[in-house]
Amino acid sequence: MFVDKVHVHVKGGDGGAGCMSFRREAHVPKGGPDGGDGGHGGDIVVEADASLSSLIDYRFKHHFKAERGTHGKGSRMHGARGTDLVLKVPVGTIVREYDEESKEAGEVIADLTHDGERVRAMSGGAGGRGNIHFVTSTRRAPAFAELGEPAQEGWIEFEMKLMADAALVGMPSAGKSSLISKISAARPKIGNYPFTTLVPNLGVARSGDLSFVVADVPGLIEGAHEGKGLGHEFLRHIERTALIVHVVDLTGDWEGRDPLDDYRIINNEIALHAEELASRPRIVVANKIDMPGTEEACRKLADMVRADSIAAAGGDEFATSPIDPKLYRISALTGEGVEGLKAAIAVKVHELREAARIEAESREEFEFVWEHRREVRDRRFEVIRLSSDVYRVVGPQVERMVVQTDWDNEEAISFLQHRLKKIGVDAALEAAGAVDGDEIRIVGRAFEFESVRTSEDMFSELDI
Repeated sequence: MFVDKVHVHVKGGDGGAGCMSFRREAHVPKGGPDGGDGGHGGDIVVEADASLSSLIDYRFKHHFKAERGTHGKGSRMHGARGTDLVLKVPVGTIVREYDEESKEAGEVIADLTHDGERVRAMSGGAGGRGNIHFVTSTRRAPAFAELGEPAQEGWIEFEMKLMADAALVGMPSAGKSSLISKISAARPKIGNYPFTTLVPNLGVARSGDLSFVVADVPGLIEGAHEGKGLGHEFLRHIERTALIVHVVDLTGDWEGRDPLDDYRIINNEIALHAEELASRPRIVVANKIDMPGTEEACRKLADMVRADSIAAAGGDEFATSPIDPKLYRISALTGEGVEGLKAAIAVKVHELREAARIEAESREEFEFVWEHRREVRDRRFEVIRLSSDVYRVVGPQVERMVVQTDWDNEEAISFLQHRLKKIGVDAALEAAGAVDGDEIRIVGRAFEFESVRTSEDMFSELDI
């Protein structure tokens, strides 16, 4: 089964809890703190694997969770880190955030275009710190430690787009499958009826010293950009190709279609699906020249291709155009003209590869952009006024601080107050209008607000 888009729920491993412990050994009656840290939880990592050709592994299993970190122990023994969970996907897979409620894809996390390329989709929780970290000049024997940090979790989308140099496009039964079987070792299903091909096929073609990967994309029909026929399911596979090879059936197939109308419809559908595809380098192929009565249609199509090439070059007949002005006449059945077409595709792909390589070398690469954006978003928090005297504070970092706190330990609560004050939560509440005695809610906890003008601490917990 060919699967090229899935949605999965992923969760990193929770962090292990830090340990509250003191040295206990002979002749050391007042040993200092020696509680170890909890181990970090494992991350969810997505990795491109060239041996995969589909997302079938995620067709029926949608929930994945990394290993949690183990708890710290006394004698400064730190907990072990949880093992990362690596989800392998085909090369050419785009990883996005996904909202399960609205069913909409969000921000792109990564575009994995090389074998072995990987990205951390969800981070594991940080391990809680043991009490050895909380010693100060005034706090010599901290009797508290942090709990492990909850891991990130959420839905992500995998969308696979074929990594091919050239894509064969055209109406159903235009002869694309026959052509790819002639120029490569691919052996797709071939039949004299529409939609014989239901999944894209890849083949490797060679001409002289040059080789290229070609994709046979299932037939398109008018309205494909709106999802008609196989529509969106396969138009996405054209987006990555450097060269579009437009195959036109000169006979009009059994429906007796006008080849010129077919040519216009496919061009229009490609442009409507993605605007940048309208200017993608293109070769037009007239197929089935072995059939009688196709000479006139071939001549008219050649004139139209030349006119389109000049128009795409801004009206200058001698300027470079993304559309090859030559119409390549072939018979995929008999093989006539196929070798010449294969050589033309190989040369064009080679030129495009070189241009892309030079552009990539001159373009500055920015690594860890996604990680930076996520960290910035993680630190943000918002104060929401629920009523005249009730406020809620929301934000990933703030909420994790509250969840990590041991609420049975007064020292741990006092340390939380200090942390919240340090990151500006108290100032934000005052700016939002909070006054002494107002109720402040964070995650599942409620507090009574105490202005920093009257108390060094910001909160005192309510009994709820």
